[in-house]
Formats: sequence, C-alpha cells, structure tokens
Amino acid sequence: MAVTRFAEVAWNGDLLSGSGSINYVSSGSFTRLPVTWASRTEEHQGRTSPEELIASAHASCFSMAFSAQLARNSTPATSLKVRAVVTFDKTDAGWRITRSDLVVEGKVDGIDAAKFAELANAAKDGCPISQALKGNVELSVSPTLL
Repeated sequence: MAVTRFAEVAWNGDLLSGSGSINYVSSGSFTRLPVTWASRTEEHQGRTSPEELIASAHASCFSMAFSAQLARNSTPATSLKVRAVVTFDKTDAGWRITRSDLVVEGKVDGIDAAKFAELANAAKDGCPISQALKGNVELSVSPTLL
C-alpha cells in the first residue's frame, strides 16, 4: 500500500533577496519554518534549508534501517545516535547536493565493531532515503560502537 506525504511552501520575491516558508506538512508536526537562498549557501541564521531537511530525513531513515538490521542480527540496539551531514556545493554543473555523510554511535550488546560496521553499511545502502540519493550523491557511514 502506497503512502503519501506532503508539504506546502510559499515563496515571495526573487531567489537572492526573496524568502519563503514551509507552512505546513501533512503530519502537522511542524509549521512556518523560514527558508531563504542565503540559508542554503551562507550561515543559516535560524532558517532551515532543503538540505537540512534532507539531512533530517536521511538520519531518521538510516536510524530505522540500522535498528532493523541490528534486530535481525539478534543484537538490538540499546541506543543509536545518528548525525547526517549533507553537503550543498557549487559544482561545474551548478549547485548540487554532493554528499551525505552518516555518523552513528551505538550501544549494542553482543556485537563486535566489525559486525556493527557491516550492519551500518547495509543499513546505509538499504534505507529508502539512501536509495533516493544513490547515484547522485556520495554516501558514507562512520560507525562507532560504544
């Protein structure tokens, strides 16, 4: 069964001096997030960016995928802390998301660092957000077993 989600955004003005707002998302979990071109290419100054939202999506998707990998291995995580760092850079082809680097620290009983890293890489490759980015964005994972 397919599931759909939506977001509503308003934008006023041109790219460089204009501004926008993510006004509503289907879950209602956040509203009125300001966004500007400058928040994408300079200091955020309290505004979000599409890249920050992709980082949020990638970190949460990976954490779920990794949690599932660990459970299938009969070594469920006590805790996982995931950070996704998305790089937005000007390339010869224009502005592009070039990387998404996942950093994960986990407390997991009954597993060694090598198996933890193996399952982290499988989760990186298998999570749906990674799949959406694959082929367009360099993906990496740096796992640390605590």
